[in-house]
Parts: sequence; structure tokens; C-alpha cells
Amino acid sequence: MRNGTTRREFLKAGAAGLCVLTLGGQWAAAEATKRPNVLQAKPNILVILVDDMGYSDIGCFGGEIHTPNIDRLAASGMKFSEMYNTAKCYPTRTSLLTGVYYQRTDKGSFPNTATLGEVLRTAGYHTWWAGKHHASFNPVTRGFEHFYGLIGPAENHFNPFGKAVPWQPAPPPGTKTRATWHDDLKPVTPLHPKFYDTDALTDQALKWLDEYEKDGKPFLLYVAYFAPHSPLQAWPEDIAKYRGVYDSGFEAMRQARYQRQVKMGLVDPKTSPLPPLEEGMDKKQKKKSKGAEPSTDELRKETTAMEIYAAMIDRVDQNIGRMIKKLEEQGKLDNTLIMFLSDNGASAQLPNKGHEIPIALMGSVWGGVDQGPHWATVSNTPLRKWKTDSFEGGVCTPLIVHWPAAIKPQTGWYREPAHLIDIMPTVVVVSGAEYPGASKEANIPPMDGVSLLPAFKGEAIARPKPLFFQFGHGSAMRDGQWKLVRSDGDAWELYDMTADRTETRNLAAKFPELVKKMDAQWLAWWKDCTGSEWTGKAPKEEKDE
Repeated sequence: MRNGTTRREFLKAGAAGLCVLTLGGQWAAAEATKRPNVLQAKPNILVILVDDMGYSDIGCFGGEIHTPNIDRLAASGMKFSEMYNTAKCYPTRTSLLTGVYYQRTDKGSFPNTATLGEVLRTAGYHTWWAGKHHASFNPVTRGFEHFYGLIGPAENHFNPFGKAVPWQPAPPPGTKTRATWHDDLKPVTPLHPKFYDTDALTDQALKWLDEYEKDGKPFLLYVAYFAPHSPLQAWPEDIAKYRGVYDSGFEAMRQARYQRQVKMGLVDPKTSPLPPLEEGMDKKQKKKSKGAEPSTDELRKETTAMEIYAAMIDRVDQNIGRMIKKLEEQGKLDNTLIMFLSDNGASAQLPNKGHEIPIALMGSVWGGVDQGPHWATVSNTPLRKWKTDSFEGGVCTPLIVHWPAAIKPQTGWYREPAHLIDIMPTVVVVSGAEYPGASKEANIPPMDGVSLLPAFKGEAIARPKPLFFQFGHGSAMRDGQWKLVRSDGDAWELYDMTADRTETRNLAAKFPELVKKMDAQWLAWWKDCTGSEWTGKAPKEEKDE
């Protein structure tokens, strides 16, 4: 145990909010007894993670994209309006799977941690993972019974191997791949004429559900879709649904989303004013773009890219519908805890200028493009900035939780801050598992997160410490109503999130002592996680995928 602590002390320290572990299980069982058709058993757990989806893209958060299955989960479950991530793919996935801040471990092998697989497998669960694993080890070696997907960053959605196949045109010269597809421990190339990763991952998840349907064991199923991460690629029939939808332009679509958010009660114009449309990018992107206004042809391509982006989310929703249908057919939907979220905000990465792709080929196997900063701003409505930033547009995602056996439908939004480090503690509570389970890693720290069980009952989350953020050029801290945030080494900015959710009124000059206090807390957190003092310069991070 870390620093010589006893196992009892270790578990106690890691269970802030988990001291009611037994009571939590009793509560879930009590809720289930109120619903006669619910199986009295440990819940199944389905975690669905999408990649680079914005705050307002899904219908129940104001988007025009067709997401009836996700919206259904939201309508019969609950919606979190302030679910935080790390602003970047691989630290988010690390924290989700381990319950600790990414800064305590690394993206390669997750040293000094316990994974969801290692914790739940010892609690009698099947542990299955389909999708993206942005690290270097195979999940089967860290507690997962089965793994099917990519080890490495995102790749081509139709052909993640970059190799010519008979039914596709030859890849462009210089095409490379940085990832390998695995079926358990075996590297495979699962290509066929109808291969598309969103569909393939769901196909595998359904096979596991069928194979183990009647063995009586609960399951953890983690489905980490690659969509809608670039390269933007989708089936022609899905893209066709969105032809012309975005022709009115960035600002008109953003205003329409904002008005829907206001009408549905997600945002209050008094506390969440819509900031000006952000044309800017980070310093490197500004230098790359040289401040040039997009031409008519470039605007048409950006609009087409958004149509493809929407089609990718539409396809994810279709596949979530397939899983819902399967769970219904098996009589397992009511006692399955489903959590749906994104790994970070939409990406403002600029389209690749290295080779021009004709509009006719955009979205096809070798016609992948990027969303770009204009439409990424729309995707994150009404929040500021994008992926890799510590402002809300980078670090905030919708969270939808569905569990009919224990959660009554909630029409509004749960508005207390939550964080994906809370998923592990929540899973420990509802499953009756023991942390750190079967992990053989040394010096495993207590979980940084807390159980979301109180939130499921509509109560306040018992969080004893603030939330902290650091990735690349962004840093932040959230303590109750206050958020401290900075970018590119600039001075700290301070926002009152109860009065200014969209970060439009910097109060740092008005409350210098509060800024000083919070800065000291952030520095202490950094040293606690890393063992080193903050130098003022962030560690070198992997370039955007």
C-alpha cells in the first residue's frame, strides 16, 4: 500500500463517498423491489464512450442530429449537465478505467493502478471491452476477459490498417497506421466489404451478450467507439440524411442549438449567455492558418465535413439502439446501469492541407477530413473552446445514466459537477466489488473520484476535494461555484460558474486572494500526483491523433 498505509486505511481513504458501500447496495436492492419485473441481482454495467463529440450534438442536449436511442435513455434516466473529462483522448480513458487522475500514472501501461476489469472480475463479473484503447498494453492482461478493438490512437474507420484490399481503392502513397487491431491477444485484420468500425464493435458486443446470456453472471461491457473522431468517414446513406442541413452556416446553426437548449431548460440565458462565435484557434493553429478567411469552396467543404460528422453520430446512435434491443430481448435492460459520455469536447483541429480531397470523395475510405474550429464551436454550444482546452468546451461532456431498477426518470438536469474519475467508485458501490480487486500493480493510490450514487437519488455528491485539470497548454480547478482556468501559460482566470457557466466574465482581478488560495491548492495537487513541483511548463504530450 502507498506510503505504508494499512489495507483498511487504504480502502477508507479511497472511498470518500463510498463509506456507504453496503448501504448503497441495499438502496439499489430496495429500489428494485419497488419494480416487480426487475431481477434481484447485481446490475450489469454498460459504459459507452464516444470520441471527440461536442456538448450539444445529441438531441437531448440541443442538437439537430438524429439520436432517438440516446434520447430515449435520457428520457427514462437522468442527464448530467456538468460531467467533466480531461480534454484529451488518452488521459480521459486512463482516468475512466482507473478512478484516478491521469497524472498519477501514464498512457503506456497504467502503472500503479487498478482497472475496471481487475476490480469487477473478482466480483464475479464478465468483463468485456470493444473499441479504442489508447495505450500500449492489451486489456486482456489487465482484468478484461475479452478485448476486441484497436490498441493505439484513432485510425481510418473503414480500413484501420492502411493496406490495399480488393473491394477498396488503393490507399494514398505514404498512408501509415500507428495502431493494431486485436481479438483478445491475437492481432487480426477483420476487414470485409461491409466493415465500418462503429458497426463492427457493436457486432462483437452483441456476440458476447448472446454467448454468455444464460450463465447467470453479470457483465461489465465497455464500448469505446472511435466516432466521431477524425478522419470523418461515414456510410453514404447516413451522410445523405444530413445533406443541406448545415447550409445556413455556423452562426445560424449555433443560435438554433442555443435556443433549443434554452427552451428545454438546459441553459439559462442569464447565467449561460452565448459567447461570440470563436473564429480563433490556439497559437499554433493561428500561425498555420495565417488568419485567412475561408473561401466559398472551403466553406462548402467545411459544411460537407459537418454533414459527415453528424452521420457518424447518427450511426453510433443506431448501434446503441441495437444494444438496447438486445438487452430488452434478454430481459436485462432494467437492471443494466448504462452510462453514455464523450472523452472530450469537439476538436478544432484544422483540416489537413497536405492533400486536397474532392467533395465527391469526402467521407469515403480514403476521403477522411476534420471538423475544423468553426463547426467544433457549434458542436460545443454554448461552451467556450474545444478539445485540449481546459475551458468548458474542452473538459465538459454530456453524461446520460440509465438504470430503471434503481433510477427514476428525471425530466431536468443534474447540475452538480461530476468527473469521469467518479465512474470507478460508482461501479465499486453498485457492484459490491472490492478495490483494487485483482490488480498486481504496486503502490496503487486511493481512488480520486467519489460515488455518484447520491446523484442517482437526486442528492448532493459528497466530494471532499476540488476537481483538478491539466493537459497540454490548459490547466484548471473546480471548487464548488468557482473555476480557475488558464491557457498557454497565461495568467489564471476566475469564473463563478453559478452565475457565468459560459466563462464570459473573468473575476480574477476582483478576487485576488481567492485566486492565490486556489493556485496553491492546484500546485499541491500537482505535486501529490506527480511527486514533483510544477515548473510552469507542461510535460510534453503526444500530438493530436
